[in-house]
Amino acid sequence: MKVGKSPAELGTMPVGKLLVSYSLPPIAAMMASSVYNIIDSAFLGHSVGDYALDAMAITLPLMNVAAAFGAMVGAGGSTLISIKMGQKDEKGAAHVLGNITVLNIILGLTLMTVGLLFMDPILTIFGASDDVRPYAAEFMTIILLGNVFTHMYFGLNNALRSSGNPKMAMNMTFLTVGINLVLAPLFIFVFGWGLRGGALATITGQIVSLALIVRYFSNPQQFLHFQRWTFQLKGSIVKGILSIGISPFLLNLCSCLVVILINHRLYEFGGDHAIGAYGNVNKVLMLFAMVVLGINQGMQPIAGYNFGARQFHRVIEALKYAVLYATSVMLFAFTMCELFPTVIMRLFSQGEDMVEASAYGLRITIATFPIVGFQMVASTFFQSINKAFIAAILSTTRQLLFLVPLLAFLPNFWQLDGVWFSLPIADTLSSLLTAAVLFWQLGKFKEMARQNGFK
Repeated sequence: MKVGKSPAELGTMPVGKLLVSYSLPPIAAMMASSVYNIIDSAFLGHSVGDYALDAMAITLPLMNVAAAFGAMVGAGGSTLISIKMGQKDEKGAAHVLGNITVLNIILGLTLMTVGLLFMDPILTIFGASDDVRPYAAEFMTIILLGNVFTHMYFGLNNALRSSGNPKMAMNMTFLTVGINLVLAPLFIFVFGWGLRGGALATITGQIVSLALIVRYFSNPQQFLHFQRWTFQLKGSIVKGILSIGISPFLLNLCSCLVVILINHRLYEFGGDHAIGAYGNVNKVLMLFAMVVLGINQGMQPIAGYNFGARQFHRVIEALKYAVLYATSVMLFAFTMCELFPTVIMRLFSQGEDMVEASAYGLRITIATFPIVGFQMVASTFFQSINKAFIAAILSTTRQLLFLVPLLAFLPNFWQLDGVWFSLPIADTLSSLLTAAVLFWQLGKFKEMARQNGFK
């Protein structure tokens, strides 16, 4: 008899209660991970110095590239698992799990090889100066060597959540963060490994958690588990994973390109430490964005399962609750960052110039956060209901349609301020476009729900 949580509750439990139960584990896990990133940056900023913060900001595009491919497989595969479970296709869900694993190994090894072979030109493209490049290379080398483990860890953790085990997915993230918090100060301060030590602590935590996740999915008694035949790539499954995952892939890839452009514009008008300030701001913003991403991850299996089961009234209900929760989180973020920007930024650095630059950037970029939560939820919603093309368009409009032209135009008149103000303006424009598309889709769903006997 199979053990493990059945996904049937996704189609029967009250949606509000279900979203809370499925969102809290990923929120807790992602918040823990984000808090660790802040603590790790604080360790490095206070031990190595502000150039360490600059270096971590320079390598952000690399992290976005890795996240782009990881999200394409992880988010696409987990959504497809949810849909197939909603369709009662257990074998299909198992085949998706196997294909997720193989694709992550292939992509992880490919990115590692390319990154190590072309590190210097890549860092130059990312905007690294001669002063920052050695620090960035030190950090980037370790991250690349562990890239395949990172891909598999995030991909299979997503699969855990979609198969009805959000608590275990949360616990695996907690374990990763816990190992990081123990090893990071040891590697950075005691062993004196600096940036290399911070990166190594992160990779070590992911490897340990990955081993436990693989062990879980290797148990044939689990509802969803590895089977030898599932590791053979199947064209229709790979196509399904990539088509659904194209939205988060494009979002992260565009983020990479935009961060490169932002880095160059910041360096042009503010130097290395302006790039470091942007990196600090990003870490704070991501702390709150991770909560919304956790809500999205809780919504995804609910919306995906009920879309597959054609219970459209429950799909709409999941979206409404997710938007409400996300907006509340972002309003809180806006209030805290506008009131206490300097206090927050002193966590990263003791240098007054860095603190002042970071606090100034934070107050500008946080300005539109009350509406950003809605935009994030809506993009994930389209991905969850297998509307890959719409999700891809909405995911890229902020960066390509709005932010890139603003970055090219505004700094010519307002210099460094022009770079900072480009970010909230782009958020506003993309949120307006997302709202228009979402209301159109909701009209179609409400009609489908009425046809199925629901008001």
